[in-house]
Amino acid sequence: MATTTSDTQALAHGRFIRGSVSKVRRVLDQIRGRTYRDALIMLEFMPYRSTGPITKVLRSAVANAEHNLGLDPATLVISQAIADMGPSLKRFRPRAQGRAFAIKKQTCHISIAVAAPTA
Repeated sequence: MATTTSDTQALAHGRFIRGSVSKVRRVLDQIRGRTYRDALIMLEFMPYRSTGPITKVLRSAVANAEHNLGLDPATLVISQAIADMGPSLKRFRPRAQGRAFAIKKQTCHISIAVAAPTA
């Protein structure tokens, strides 16, 4: 996971995560704008497969904020949560009469930024 920081927020990326962008975005939409603690509780009880990689990236962003910026994890808020399309893994399944059926296994890139509340 690559990490970058700015003055006010810490950022973490998870790249080439197996799963479709739309399924990851529906989880990110639920945690965007929430506190770190609330987001962890929500992710723990959501029934989606994408919550595992999202939790990992979120913990990395909070660790970056704590280590690089000296921020308190209890006060952090998720300021940005973005999922972008990654490359598709192309696979083929044999079908009747010698045909090949293409299967695209999608990947995505997850970016999460956490920041201290402004006011």
